[in-house]
Amino acid sequence: MEYTIQQLAKLSGVSTRTLRYYDEIHLLKPARTNEAGYRFYGQHEVDMLQQILFYRALDMKLEMIHNIIHAPDFQHTAALKTHRDALLQRKKQLDQLLKTVEQTIQSIEGERPMTNEEKFEGFKQQLIEENEKQYGQEIRANYGQETVDAANAKFRNLTEEQYKAMQQLEQQLFERLKEAMAIGDVKNDISMEVAELHKRWLSFSWPQYSKEAHAGLAQMYIADDRFTAYYDNHVAAGASQFLHDVIQEYTQI
Repeated sequence: MEYTIQQLAKLSGVSTRTLRYYDEIHLLKPARTNEAGYRFYGQHEVDMLQQILFYRALDMKLEMIHNIIHAPDFQHTAALKTHRDALLQRKKQLDQLLKTVEQTIQSIEGERPMTNEEKFEGFKQQLIEENEKQYGQEIRANYGQETVDAANAKFRNLTEEQYKAMQQLEQQLFERLKEAMAIGDVKNDISMEVAELHKRWLSFSWPQYSKEAHAGLAQMYIADDRFTAYYDNHVAAGASQFLHDVIQEYTQI
């Protein structure tokens, strides 16, 4: 069966303008185009559009989607299983947030008391899930499953006061890092204070601290663009490299 662009738009909920754009960027080409320039889509294109929408639902950029679905080794079934796992993870996250909202409503209406720890359960779980999605594979490869699971468990069990203290400490770290960068000396007292603040910030979630692990994490800050972007975006360009250098100096003392 073939679909015109209007029929596929109605079937999928995607606008004809978007489908034309997907054609232009070679993300989803029609099965054929007739002499009048009308686009026609077959079952293969319908299935690929479904894949594209799955990836878009996971906030993936079009360029990355293109690279995935047009790779020579792309497998439809394997991709669907990956989507299923990602969506189940998101469902778990949303269920936790919904639970927190419901408990808060009940607390406000006097139906049941709500502990301060319960108020932040959903948000802490959301942060864990976001970190897992963005950095989980690399962190687990470097530190092992047990270490990362223990770190997540420790973070999940933070009290309200500890959670706020962790956030405040990170802001202090950003400010001192900016000051240290302005001086430009990785060995001075302010730089060493930056490394100490970073160690204290890590200790809120790390099950145990070691200089080797600290130095290894610093190496990840400059080896992976996603880690680099975090400090560069929150502080200034070059912050990740400077923090790396500071931590390397600190862990050698």
